Amino acid sequence: MFTRMPKAVGRLLRNTAAAALIAGSAAVATPVSAETLRVVMHSALRVLDPIMTTAYMSRNHGYMIYDTLFALDSDMSAQPQMVDSWTVSDDGLEYRFTLREGLLFHDGAPVTGEDVAASIARWGERDAMGQLLMRYVADMGQDAEDASTFVMTLNEPYGLVIDSLAKPSSNVPFIMPARIAANTPSTEAVEEQIGSGPFRWNAAEFQPGVVAVYERFEDYIPRDEEPSWASGGKVVHVDRVEWIAMPDDQTKLNALLSGEIDYWEDASADLLPILQANPELEVANLNLLGYQTIMRPNALHPPFDDARIRRAAIASVAQQDVMDAMIGNPDLYVLCGAMFICGTPLETDVGSETLVQGNGQDMARELLAEAGYDGTPVVVMHPTDVSTLRTQPVVVAQALRDVGFTVDLQAMDWQTLVGRRANQAAPAEGGWNLFITNWVGADVFNPIVNNMVGGQGAEGGWFGWPEDAELEEMRLAYATSPSLAEQQEMAAAIQARVYEQGYYAPIGQYFVFTAWSGELEGVLEGPAPFFWNIRRN
Repeated sequence: MFTRMPKAVGRLLRNTAAAALIAGSAAVATPVSAETLRVVMHSALRVLDPIMTTAYMSRNHGYMIYDTLFALDSDMSAQPQMVDSWTVSDDGLEYRFTLREGLLFHDGAPVTGEDVAASIARWGERDAMGQLLMRYVADMGQDAEDASTFVMTLNEPYGLVIDSLAKPSSNVPFIMPARIAANTPSTEAVEEQIGSGPFRWNAAEFQPGVVAVYERFEDYIPRDEEPSWASGGKVVHVDRVEWIAMPDDQTKLNALLSGEIDYWEDASADLLPILQANPELEVANLNLLGYQTIMRPNALHPPFDDARIRRAAIASVAQQDVMDAMIGNPDLYVLCGAMFICGTPLETDVGSETLVQGNGQDMARELLAEAGYDGTPVVVMHPTDVSTLRTQPVVVAQALRDVGFTVDLQAMDWQTLVGRRANQAAPAEGGWNLFITNWVGADVFNPIVNNMVGGQGAEGGWFGWPEDAELEEMRLAYATSPSLAEQQEMAAAIQARVYEQGYYAPIGQYFVFTAWSGELEGVLEGPAPFFWNIRRN
């Protein structure tokens, strides 16, 4: 679907010769057990429900233990995963999906259409793309005569049914038992970790913030196709996968070099030359669309309940300052104001001048004066334990202060932030005003998957909760646009409105490299880290 690799990635891939100038003599020792894969992820795991939150660690956990009806391959095409076959009625109103034979949950129960219906309904309450799909769904459930068949009936034809069910990243429409999905509100965490995916959850060894353990599910039946992104055969070649939390990048580097770990999800940009110079390591960008780092104001409470003050906050920030502090190496980032990612068919710079040019400070001061900003403190949440999130809040906080905001920068770990951002209370009562997070390109590359361009408000909207009926109608118009040209026109209009209202701002697009032991093979590309297909050579 995408024909142009981001230039920054190309420059880095062509530039690895420079890394040879740095000595890389440390060897990777043989791990203690050839059956255990030891991994350091970008953050520790604490929230175990990938539907309740969009946090990537929760999504990653979901991919380990759950499965999906469909999945995207590396060509961004939806492929059947749990589904064996499906039909669509001539009028486009009825979809019938037959599940593959032999699908079992980890508790031994067979997967049924009832489980699918309950899971999709719960996902559809939380996810922006799912919410839009649910607007077209009149009914869905298990076929009356065949428990392995799931039937979805629409109130009018909708062309994104399969694409919605194949959504690759947060929130992913994972399938769980109906007894769990149907009895757990989407705003509350599920209490059991039971899926039908290739790994089982080891609850006994879970230490929140320290280690998470997964074991191969012996009864999982992979598809026959070759794996590609999240699609195809999920063949597991190891007995256990351990996600181990480590406190800093130097510790992670030393652990990888010594063989204490096998895989480092988000290798530090500063340490890439050392990693690339070591012949016993593999280093690659597994996500060519990259990441978008964003700032999100809370529209429910002062001062960001005023669009002029939200716009002032965005105008105060220069992407160059954020990227220089966060990444440093210009080969690893691009200045990009496109909400739907640079390098995609929907790329546009409409509304993004101040961010990209860094010339919005005077505008910000004028907007604050016009709005009568009274010095109300802006609570900015600052996660200090994730390397790709710890610098942006500091830069943004200073930019806000420079134009006249009063800022309360509150330090916390990322998982605390993940819990707190769901709190709709006033900042003085445990809420917040602004936070920064990162998205993979696959999560933001069009107006349907991009949660930040929704206008659902406090009931069903993504954290920040702007309410904008006109914006929702624009998203619907995009979803039903019959041509790429019309989609591009509508996407540009949506981006313009979101900037005008100050609902969110992309403050940089960057690329993260993963490093792993040269003893491993079968590491897959994709918008999330996948641990099937990996084996030791």
